[in-house]
Amino acid sequence: MITVQGTAKSFGSTAAVRDLSFQADDRSITGLLGANGAGKTTTLRMIAGVLAPDAGEIRVDGEPGRGPQPELGALLDHTGLYGRLTARENLEYFGRLRGIPAARLERRVNEVLERLGLAALAERPTARFSQGEHLKVALGRSLLHNPRHLLLDEPTNGLDVPTLLALRTFLRQLRDDGACILFSSHVLGEVEALCDRVVVVARGRVVAEGTLDEIRAQACPSSLRASSGMRDVSGPSSTACSSCAASSVRTSSMRSRAARTAPERRSSPAALRA
Repeated sequence: MITVQGTAKSFGSTAAVRDLSFQADDRSITGLLGANGAGKTTTLRMIAGVLAPDAGEIRVDGEPGRGPQPELGALLDHTGLYGRLTARENLEYFGRLRGIPAARLERRVNEVLERLGLAALAERPTARFSQGEHLKVALGRSLLHNPRHLLLDEPTNGLDVPTLLALRTFLRQLRDDGACILFSSHVLGEVEALCDRVVVVARGRVVAEGTLDEIRAQACPSSLRASSGMRDVSGPSSTACSSCAASSVRTSSMRSRAARTAPERRSSPAALRA
């Protein structure tokens, strides 16, 4: 379980996170949802121990989160692989950096390659990998030490549909095995498809939290998107509340009247010939 209580972080005069509080439970995928610049990445970096919060407290399984956590794996970006090394060599290198004993490391590398569907690519240099294959190796790197908690910063960006579906299946398997997964995204549809609980963040603060049904009960989808600035790739919702629907009708009516009353622009014969 990951607990974030009253955390804040500023960079110079810019406040990235302001009094942020939420909890991510074990055996659950928690979505951190918000627009770019909402404070998601900064929050994940503080949980991972990469950044120190200016205020507040972060706990992992009840223990204060100071510095790197042995029970925590993090995929904070998709880079960091050595292109001249094979997938296997990259995993072995980062496993040695973590201090995993040689015998256990060899076993874990084989397990991770098999589970992520990389066994056939294990001896290929990663410079020739696709974006999805790069993501799988980077994800495997974060799983080598078999962490109980996993942080993922927008891992689905740029993935094709088969890789995206495979990643969802893999993360659900980790959740069912008891993992606590904290997953950030700015795409509402992606969070709806994957997450058990959602924390909506805007301008460094939590503006909504709960299961998807609980959040839907608090606010209609269109007002939630407006408050957080997030994307919805699924198109306009058919379940918007009556006030939002009325607003949409009023706006359409105003546009229609404006179009009817606007002076008609007539083209000259010369323009038509041109």
